[in-house]
Amino acid sequence: MRKNLLTTLVALSLLTFSLSGCIYLVVGGIGALGGYVVSPDTVEGITENDRMLVWDSAVEVLSIMGVIEEKLEDGGRILAKVSGSEVTVYLIPISDTTLKVQVKARKLHLPRISTAQDVFIKIMSNVNE
Repeated sequence: MRKNLLTTLVALSLLTFSLSGCIYLVVGGIGALGGYVVSPDTVEGITENDRMLVWDSAVEVLSIMGVIEEKLEDGGRILAKVSGSEVTVYLIPISDTTLKVQVKARKLHLPRISTAQDVFIKIMSNVNE
């Protein structure tokens, strides 16, 4: 199952690169977090966990790391300030059992991939506890 997920992520990153010209990097492996894709300001991964569990974990992590400015549960979007960066978390349903978690971070309109990666890893670690 995890091997298929990693293969899918690699295929998606190659397809995205060929369509957009942006370089995407697949990071991670067959660990507790699975794989995830990194772009200049966004980290994203796919999970089969319950949407509400992921939502609650994202709210909890962002509340600890910074200040939540806006929560749109129906739209699956959370806006927050973390370490001076504007962080946006998107929960995008892919199917009935699969959810894409996307974390975008920018500070003064410049990408902050380390912040996005830190938030993503903490959310997924919290979900997998």
